[in-house]
Amino acid sequence: MPGCCRGAACEEMFKPRFARRTLKRYRKKGLDKLERRMVASIPATALDGARVLEIGGGIGTIQAELLAAGAAQGEIVELVAAYEPYARELALEKGLAQRSTFRVADVLEQPELVAPADVVVLNRVVCCTPDGVRLTGVAARLAMRMLVLTIPRDRLLMRVFMRVGNTVLGLLGRSFRAFVHPRASLCAAAEAEGMHLVGAGHGVVWEFLALQRAA
Repeated sequence: MPGCCRGAACEEMFKPRFARRTLKRYRKKGLDKLERRMVASIPATALDGARVLEIGGGIGTIQAELLAAGAAQGEIVELVAAYEPYARELALEKGLAQRSTFRVADVLEQPELVAPADVVVLNRVVCCTPDGVRLTGVAARLAMRMLVLTIPRDRLLMRVFMRVGNTVLGLLGRSFRAFVHPRASLCAAAEAEGMHLVGAGHGVVWEFLALQRAA
């Protein structure tokens, strides 16, 4: 919900101008290399007729790609309302307006209000909350087929970078903070909900994990 502390902190950082730039960048360049690899890690069988849920999906670029690849319906659940007009603009451009929805909600506060989906996406989201491990567990519980997520690489240099960045944010009077959660803890949270790791890949800063529900 926009009024909760998580939403308020995110709204400090992710304003309409940021959402507009995100859409402009996607129009020009599409997904980045790691995102393309993450999308490619989802087999066609998992997308066939699937409902996609993108938690913290921003303007919904991953959802749009998955709908184009064979998914049937998609939903973006966001804390930040500023993304909504740009998400709707992208859906219209892609011809997905009838298959894509956007709403503002806090999945951690009221997970029961979010319907399960065949494929759940957390793209650069768990780093935005100290509850990233719990969020991963909630997302895994909602995922009927697959959960895919991108996270900062759990390395000393990244932790130092985050610490410095958070210090700067504090000096600027911002309440938003970024977090590097242990990869093993994130995987364990998903595994506790019946998922298992089936794919992974990384760049310099980010890595993706693809998990599938155990048969």
